[in-house]
Amino acid sequence: MKELREIVEAYDQARQKGQDCVLATVVHVDGSSYRRPGARMLVTPDGQLTGAISGGCLEGDALRKALFVLTRRESMLVTYDTSDEDDAQLGARMGCNGIIQVLMEPVRREDAKNPVRLIAEAIEKREAAVLLSLFSLENKRDEQAGTCLVWKKDKFISRSKMAETWAEEAQKILDEKRSVFRHYISNTSGVHAFWEYIAPPVSLTVVGAGKDTVPLVEMAHILGWQTSIADTGMNQPRPDFYVPSCQFFSAKPEQLLQNVPTDARSAFVLLTHNYTLDLRMLTQLLKTDVAYIGCLGPKKKKERMIDEIQGSGANLTDAQLNKIYGPVGLNIGAETPEEIALSILAEIQAVFEGKDGKSLRTNTTVIHTRAGTTFETVFMP
Repeated sequence: MKELREIVEAYDQARQKGQDCVLATVVHVDGSSYRRPGARMLVTPDGQLTGAISGGCLEGDALRKALFVLTRRESMLVTYDTSDEDDAQLGARMGCNGIIQVLMEPVRREDAKNPVRLIAEAIEKREAAVLLSLFSLENKRDEQAGTCLVWKKDKFISRSKMAETWAEEAQKILDEKRSVFRHYISNTSGVHAFWEYIAPPVSLTVVGAGKDTVPLVEMAHILGWQTSIADTGMNQPRPDFYVPSCQFFSAKPEQLLQNVPTDARSAFVLLTHNYTLDLRMLTQLLKTDVAYIGCLGPKKKKERMIDEIQGSGANLTDAQLNKIYGPVGLNIGAETPEEIALSILAEIQAVFEGKDGKSLRTNTTVIHTRAGTTFETVFMP
């Protein structure tokens, strides 16, 4: 999400200068690659790059091709085969061992539905969205349809003549909350599609306004998360401690949740250093859809709070208990506030991605499942 916001901002700056741009999007990967489908990079006429489609190995060649697209004013599909060991430029030196399809699209200022404007619509609010990119693997030299649709629960914008045809599929992707690849085949032609599900950004609320919250919100800001700090002691926190994008407010635990998101993409970390305040806050959070509740302090503290909540008559389910993380953070030997912040954010990231937080070298399978990038063939009338 952060990369998308930066791309939109860079495009707005270029537009104000009277510049058209090119948007490069990874639309499919067969095998291994540094970036996955959905990675994007905006290229301006003066060679400024915003975002990335690789770890730096493809950007130089992609820049040259993007400037060609800018001159030609037609989209194109570029294939990078990093599995070719005989290719000294893109094979042996990269070692990624994958085939990467990159869609390059001209972004024209006069087009109100250009690819970046559709992205801007997708991320305008903190809600899920679906983007559709169409391309042809059989006819790579032809102009590609490109990014042509954005779908949200209350908005549908399309550049495609088949807008009504795509509507039902777009809603299905939104409901399933996962990106998919389709190969649509009709009697006359075929087209490949990358349906990209864009989840809302993570919302992190830190309850407590001590100095140990500083590295937590600063690191979360780097990740592109939305951050809030709540002072439950009713002492107004000092904004100069934190990043500008962080929201600050003072509220009692019972009123705090009125100010921040409490959905399945929300995380809370209790750093009040006060048992009673943490207990009151935890009691309220367990009534919400929040996916992660981190409790600073020893395991006995967490167990005591749970016992008190259940002793008051609450019948906590396994689902409620499983979203309480205490002691908070991954076991990385953290001691300083910065190290503790790193361990907490790493745990939150693992929870939201459904990972175990173990070292990747212990993996017995690939990092990214290949099944997730397989094209499903769909026959159309």
